Amino acid sequence: MNCDPSNPKGSGIVDVWQEEAVLRFGAVDRSDRLTLNTVFQFFQEAAISHAENLGVGREDMARTKQGWVLSRISVFIKKRPKYGETVTIRSWPQGWEKLFAIRNYEIKDKDDTAVISARSAWIIVDLEKRRPLRPQAIMDEMPQNENLVSLTTEENGAAAVIERNNLVKAAERKGLYNDIDYNGHVNNARYVQWIEDTMDFKLLENADKMRLDINYLNEILENEVIEIFSAKVDDESACGQPVVYAFEGRKKESAQAAFRAELRLW
Repeated sequence: MNCDPSNPKGSGIVDVWQEEAVLRFGAVDRSDRLTLNTVFQFFQEAAISHAENLGVGREDMARTKQGWVLSRISVFIKKRPKYGETVTIRSWPQGWEKLFAIRNYEIKDKDDTAVISARSAWIIVDLEKRRPLRPQAIMDEMPQNENLVSLTTEENGAAAVIERNNLVKAAERKGLYNDIDYNGHVNNARYVQWIEDTMDFKLLENADKMRLDINYLNEILENEVIEIFSAKVDDESACGQPVVYAFEGRKKESAQAAFRAELRLW
């Protein structure tokens, strides 16, 4: 059953959030296929809707001075749907690990085949003290979906991205009006757009498969300048293996790492 994003609680509590979307013009690149940035936007909206459905949405959490912060996410695009296709977006919680609340995602194509899989790790924060809280009390009350797996821990889903040396400055961005979301910092999907914008167009357009692993290390506030460093990683580039690019965004004023990511292209 498809859920209604305009009325998340209208159909009662659901273990797995599911909604359909038609890939419109703004969702694809020149190859006429879905972009990574759009995938992140789809997942963000699905997670927000499901949180509201489960009674732990933005307003529900604000009443207890708590909030959700995305800490890590891994997204694997096995096949890129094309312009005009109708896809099904699914999202579900799956318990907790240490300080992380786990949420999975997938996108199915018109043939009901899962072509995109993702695993994310969220932190519940005290909005006044800006400190993480243990997620057990909230996550134990939510659907566990123990046997419903997207990316597994064995596939390093939502794992820590290692710090790499010898990265070279590739771009500089600033947290401007369209980057900042309701929480007052650069939105998680905007980081992905920044990463994409450092790449050669053809590498992204020609890629049949992609995987992005990203860790959000420190929030980026309005008008903060971020230097984005990157490098091609050669240790996995072999026949049949992906080409790997490493990224790190650093605050220009303090050199503090704001995010760290690795992008694999096939």
